[in-house]
This record gives sequence, structure tokens and C-alpha cells, in this order.
Amino acid sequence: MKEFWVDVRPFRKELVTTALETGADVVIAPSASPVKALGRVSVVSDDGDLVWRTDVFEVRIEGAASLAEAEALADRGYVIVETGDWRVIPLENLVALSDRIIAAVRSREEAEIALTVLEKGVRGVLVRDADPALIREIGTMVKAGAGTIDLVPFTITAIRPIGMGDRVCVDTVSMLSDGEGILVGNTSSALFLVQAETLENPYVNPRPFRVNAGAVHAYTLVSGGKTAYLSDLKAGDHVLAVSHEGSLRDAGVGRVKIEHRPLLLVEAEAGEMKASLVLQNAETVRLVGEDGVPVSVVTLAPGDRVLGRVLQAGRHFGIAVRERIIEK
Repeated sequence: MKEFWVDVRPFRKELVTTALETGADVVIAPSASPVKALGRVSVVSDDGDLVWRTDVFEVRIEGAASLAEAEALADRGYVIVETGDWRVIPLENLVALSDRIIAAVRSREEAEIALTVLEKGVRGVLVRDADPALIREIGTMVKAGAGTIDLVPFTITAIRPIGMGDRVCVDTVSMLSDGEGILVGNTSSALFLVQAETLENPYVNPRPFRVNAGAVHAYTLVSGGKTAYLSDLKAGDHVLAVSHEGSLRDAGVGRVKIEHRPLLLVEAEAGEMKASLVLQNAETVRLVGEDGVPVSVVTLAPGDRVLGRVLQAGRHFGIAVRERIIEK
């Protein structure tokens, strides 16, 4: 999840309230208490949650020496980097070496450049010397999208009941759309796009915030390219909502429901990659077809093509690792 920082020095209440309303993660202020009086947010100040020259550093990028300084400081804390023009200063080295770089930007265009460098982007962007309109514009952009990924079609090879087990419903705090859900799989190397409960049904009302995601052991993709077990998710965590076109957005978790239900094993392949997922045997549980149209697991058949994501095999605490790990 990308972070949105706002500098409100000299202190202006209007800027703080706009930052809070836009979902700012961090506010830079002369003092923490006036900001804390308006809402819960991390504050950078000499008396704040993050302290200058201890937790947060600033570097103006003007050449190789200042790039090296920023790289060194990133081992100690967040580094706010600033330059005259992000289009001519390469961020690639900083992004490749550290995930604690905050880019100071002056426009939406600069924010988009910083957030997409090497596809990964910087940790976050900082807006300073801004009016409320610019704070709102950049903050909305940062919070609305987390980038895009490539999805691939999986061809279903088998689907069969495997008895009763515990499955996880992930209730997000966002309203998801048709063709949108979360990526889930039995292994960390191949994940299916499981559709949110957005469609009308004769038996229950739509629950567009909910994804009936799969059995407790399954992995789901979260921000930063990491995976998490469905059973580990809890209120306050974040998952990645993924559309059938591959666009990403952050979705907070409001509730997780684990219940004993009849389950199905779905098996598929994409080229030489084998994939599988255990899902509840229910009409409301759907994968997303290659054409973006949801397909219920009760009508799914061998030969059908559904969307998914292939990742580097092998995870340790959710982080991709290069070692020999066999998952099947």
C-alpha cells in the first residue's frame, strides 16, 4: 500500500483536515498536538510519532553524491527525497535498494512517475506547499490505485468435492465491482482471481464488499508483492483488490468469517504451470472468466478458462525467496 504524506508547515488547520479526509498516512507539522487534536494520524515533528534525524531524513538529489547519501540514510529510516525535476533524476537505484523512499512531489504527474518507477515505485509521496485542491487530487490518486499486474488465463482441468472444511470470507471496507476480487491459491506461485459477491442471486442479496475466498490454508496476494494466509487475516489488515483487467487497489479488511462448509478442489493449468484452489461448494462463489465474466463454481467445467496470476515460486513469511521449495 502506497503512503501519502502531507507537509502542513506552517500549520494550517484547513490543510490538516483535507489531509485527514483524503486518507493521509503521515502529516509533517511544527508540533504533533494540534494535528492529533483533529484526528488519528502519524506525525513527523520533534515531538511526534516520527522524529527528524532519527526516524525521518531529507535529501535533495543533485547528483551521484546525494543519491549515495539517500541510499545510506535509508538504512536508518524514511528518506524524503526532493529534486527539481523527477523526469530527469533516476529513482531506479533508490527504489531498487530501499522500500523507505518518500518522494516530494509538486503535481499529479510527478506523483505518478515516482509511484511507478521499476513498476514497484517509491514507498510513498509527500505533498508540500500545496493548496487543499492539490492535496485532494494527489491523495485521491495515491489511495485509489495501487498499479496494475498482468493476469493470465488458466484452463480448468478438474473440479471435485473434497468434503467439509473451514473456509474464509473476507469482508472488506470497499464496494467491489463485477469482475473484481482478490487473488487466492493453494500455492504461492499460482493464484486465481476469486470474484466478490456482487451479483444478484435468488437466495441472498449481493454483498459487494465480500469475497468468499477459499479454505483457511490458502494464500492471498497483499501489497508489496507479498502473500498472506487467509486464516491470518483480521480486521485492520489490507488485501489487494484486483480487477479482471489487472488494475489494483488497496482494500481494508473489516471482518473475517471462518465457517465450516462443503468444499471443492479446483485444478487448472497455464502452460506448464499447475494451479489449484479449494473453494466453498456454493453458487455464489465465482471465479472470473477470461472474458471478465464471473463463473460460478457449480457450473465450472474442464476446459473453461479463468483468470489468475503466476508468481515466483517459494515464499518465506509471505516474501518471495530463491530456494528450492516444492508446493503441490
